[in-house]
Amino acid sequence: MPGELWFYHLERTTLADALPELLEKTIQKGWRALVRAPSEDRIEQIDGLLWTARDDGFLPHGRWDEPDPDRQPILLSLTEDNSNKSDVLFALDGVEPELPGAFARCCVVFDAADEGAVQSARSLWKKAKAEGHSIAYWKQSIEGRWEKQG
Repeated sequence: MPGELWFYHLERTTLADALPELLEKTIQKGWRALVRAPSEDRIEQIDGLLWTARDDGFLPHGRWDEPDPDRQPILLSLTEDNSNKSDVLFALDGVEPELPGAFARCCVVFDAADEGAVQSARSLWKKAKAEGHSIAYWKQSIEGRWEKQG
């Protein structure tokens, strides 16, 4: 069965601002998350970010290449190997979900300033719509809140 694809268009904030908030909401729902990035460098950046994103602590997470990835509520990975039984996939920086139906929701997060990521998101939108996925497009209001469009 086709899964949900939610597209998050970063126009007013950076991934460093938006991702921790989206992951925190995911964890609050009792869901697990798989964050897929295109490179080891990006994984390193996100790993550091999740340790420092909150003033009162950190977002509990681990990397796919560390011990016990199955125990992590948030798993950072270069692949879609869902070893932590994630409900939500976060695909970053132009990464295209391989099996969106394997997750309750796939969140494609892309930066308006990255033309390649924007084009990739547009292409994925068309493909997902043709395959019958439930699709939502989110962008930020002037105040920075996420608002569903259309």
